[in-house]
Amino acid sequence: MSLICNLFEPEHFLWSFDGGVATITLNRPERKNPLTFASYAELRDTFWSLCGTAEVKVVIVTGAGGNFCSGGDVHEIIGPLTKMDRDGLLRFTHMTGDLVEAMRACPQPIIAAVEGTCAGAGAIMAMASDLRLSSHNSKTAFLFTRVGLSGADMGACAILPRLIGHGRAAELLFTGRSISAEEGADWGFYNRLCDDVQAEAKALGAQIAAGPTYAHAVTKRQLDAEWNVAIVEALVMEAEAQAECMETRDFKRAYEAFAAKRPPEFQGD
Repeated sequence: MSLICNLFEPEHFLWSFDGGVATITLNRPERKNPLTFASYAELRDTFWSLCGTAEVKVVIVTGAGGNFCSGGDVHEIIGPLTKMDRDGLLRFTHMTGDLVEAMRACPQPIIAAVEGTCAGAGAIMAMASDLRLSSHNSKTAFLFTRVGLSGADMGACAILPRLIGHGRAAELLFTGRSISAEEGADWGFYNRLCDDVQAEAKALGAQIAAGPTYAHAVTKRQLDAEWNVAIVEALVMEAEAQAECMETRDFKRAYEAFAAKRPPEFQGD
């Protein structure tokens, strides 16, 4: 199932679409944009739908009111979870994991534009994105241990060490402490710090959207697929993936543009 981008009106977050770039804005600014059961599910379903939405080239995820996301709503999620049986708890934890799976499965590069608070499930959504830009005032925390839970949440033990290293990931997941924007950038969690993170995310999104859509999808797929394979196997996988790209019209157009000394115009096929 695909989205009709200009008609899509989600119930639990804001959506805008322009020039191939879709922007998802978490929109509960009075509470620093926490997630609810319903917003988790709608976000999951949206990212799955993007798998079949070719007109979307890039996705920006951000938050309203100067904060990214404060995590799961304490009263609307944490409280009810304390009263659920195991089956109910498993339905919830699988649903939250499904959100990360959908973010990684959708072919579009995802840019997290982070400001202010980025905690719990918010930090996970930033982690699950492909690129992370941050304002200078962000505070990022994987704070599950503070509510008596493990750091093994929504793929954090698999993905976070690959971004920042095992020791640093272990420290954040055991202590739940916040890291500043500067520390996040130094550790490689953030790609860059920005004076105007929203403007830079839009500019980066437009730059990527103007590139070869099919080839970008292949790059995203291979970045995940090659995590756990030997280099020799990765070389075979990449040879096959690159041969796929060489069969596209975008590849032929790029050659013709190079030969004619003009910029290529990628059309995603």
